[in-house]
Amino acid sequence: MANSDRIKLETERESIALDGSVDLQGRPVLRSKTGGVKACSFIVGYEFCERLAFGGIWANLVVYLTNSLHEGTVSASRNVTIWTGTMWSMPILGAYIADTHWGRYWTFLVFSSIYILAMGLLTLSVSLTSLRPPACPSGEGCHKASTLQIAVFYLALYLLAVGSGGIKPTISTFGADQFDEFDPKEKSQKNHFFNWWLFTIFLGALFGKTFLIYIEDNVSFGVSYAIITAALILSGIVFLIGTPFYRHKIVTGSPLKRMAKVFMRVGKNWKVKTPSDPSNLYEVDSAEYVAKRRYPIAHTSALRFLDRAAF
Repeated sequence: MANSDRIKLETERESIALDGSVDLQGRPVLRSKTGGVKACSFIVGYEFCERLAFGGIWANLVVYLTNSLHEGTVSASRNVTIWTGTMWSMPILGAYIADTHWGRYWTFLVFSSIYILAMGLLTLSVSLTSLRPPACPSGEGCHKASTLQIAVFYLALYLLAVGSGGIKPTISTFGADQFDEFDPKEKSQKNHFFNWWLFTIFLGALFGKTFLIYIEDNVSFGVSYAIITAALILSGIVFLIGTPFYRHKIVTGSPLKRMAKVFMRVGKNWKVKTPSDPSNLYEVDSAEYVAKRRYPIAHTSALRFLDRAAF
């Protein structure tokens, strides 16, 4: 091997991400060409649009159900509550799929596609006269929505909940994956990333609950939802453009499953007396941490009963 090639190889080894990050093909990635602020700039836009969508839909949903679909106030409030609960429960499923099977990138990509399709269907539902009952300005003698109209609208709503379930638990953690914990500079940037991430969340919610609500009240729900759909499509395209710059974590299985094994082991060893010296507890060899590009978690005095799992 030529001396120049050897120097180039050693330089690349030094600049490889030390936290085990890989590209989509499973190859180690270079810190200089992937991750960091550059990669996150392709991600944060989608979070803004997702919060924009949720704020613009949820804040005025009871109004649409009562004024446009002619539901009763009690029924509308109940339906919104059930939908909201479903929306915030679905991330459990999304997180499981991401951690155990698909990884964060592919989980986000699949579920964001569902989210965009659902948003498009919802836009059609509130825009096409065939998919909503006639307007009823007087509030008397209003025609109830047909079974088809109700089915299409709620199908779109619950598809949104499914799509959101794969977005919420993956996009923020995927953004955090772009920073190497073993690099001091990137570790510091990771803290700043979460500050900007929260700012993006609140900004999206603010625009959704002000600007979009104004459009819904003074123009139409169709225009508001069309804006959301267009914004989601644009941010999805931007996310795809950033694909060559992303870092990925290797799928290692569900953390819930590993936690369950710990508690099962604790139950099995419940009558065992734990040693006062933590060094007597089981610990894998340091070489194994290095090979897997992980680092051990220091033992603490909290939750000492879990020490029974280390026998």
